[in-house]
Amino acid sequence: MSFKIIFTWWNKQTLGTFFKTLFTGIYVGKDEFGNKYYKNKKNERWVIYSKDIEATKITSDWYLWMHHTIDKIPVEKEKNKYIWQKNHKENKTGTKESHKPIRIRKNNVQKKYETWK
Repeated sequence: MSFKIIFTWWNKQTLGTFFKTLFTGIYVGKDEFGNKYYKNKKNERWVIYSKDIEATKITSDWYLWMHHTIDKIPVEKEKNKYIWQKNHKENKTGTKESHKPIRIRKNNVQKKYETWK
């Protein structure tokens, strides 16, 4: 255990979460991002993130399990249940990879009607 994990909450987990996981945590599974999921005898559920703490890294199946919507533990083999389903991506807002809509200039728009004068 490194020194920075004890005093900083932004390095995967807090000291309280570390001890909770150590003494009462039962390992349940791991998702495609490397996040590890745990529960205890009281059916409390939590996640320890692999890298940055970012809630949008939790896939929809694990999200449902974490919030007690389903009790079945998600399986890694069932990544895409349907053909139309896309792979999960985390929220990229505020990064270089964020969505930037195309700016349309007023002169480039072809009108389908003429304005009144």
